[in-house]
Amino acid sequence: MTDGARPGEVLFDRGYTRIRRCRHGPMVYPLTDRFVGRSLDLYGEFSQGEADLFGQIVKPGQVVAEIGANIGAHTVPLAAMVGPGGGVLALEPQRILFQMLCANVALAGLGNVHTHHAAAGREEGHILVPNIDYGAEGNFGGVALGEYETGARVRVARLDDFGLGACHFMKIDVEGMEGEVIAGAEDTIRAFRPVLYVENDRREKSAALIEQLFGLGYRLY
Repeated sequence: MTDGARPGEVLFDRGYTRIRRCRHGPMVYPLTDRFVGRSLDLYGEFSQGEADLFGQIVKPGQVVAEIGANIGAHTVPLAAMVGPGGGVLALEPQRILFQMLCANVALAGLGNVHTHHAAAGREEGHILVPNIDYGAEGNFGGVALGEYETGARVRVARLDDFGLGACHFMKIDVEGMEGEVIAGAEDTIRAFRPVLYVENDRREKSAALIEQLFGLGYRLY
């Protein structure tokens, strides 16, 4: 992929899974995902404007925490930004998306990424992830957890318990659980003062999330 304007050749195609040469290298993605997968299939990139923004912040040798990594469309460029001297901690609770995340990290030859099949939250525990039909069209990056009564039991981890020796940038995209993630990462945030890139798209939770970040001494943009 040289110009990011169109996708490259298809390398593998079976069921809902496709591998195509993309802007940041070969990527595995679900064809049925109407946003991430469709974007990679049509354009060879996903939300490249965000990656461009990250590139102005993240430097070689730094440590990044990506919570809600999905299939790694941003994990891969973030890992390239920090380089072999840096590291990326990537968490994804949906098993199929986590498997694709690992595949994309492996295809890119990235030894500086540590992936975990887990959600992040305020306390250690477990959460139910719904049984999703990835063969049917859907927005797999828009699954809000925490209210399901059936599904796969997946670990919830506190970011503070990972014992990071540094953290320069934290990306949190967890469909309404941002406040819970931050609560479980307060020691890390206070110790290292990373740049926080936090999704805030739930009107009913927005005010509390903003106050939580103000309480940690952050300016918001």
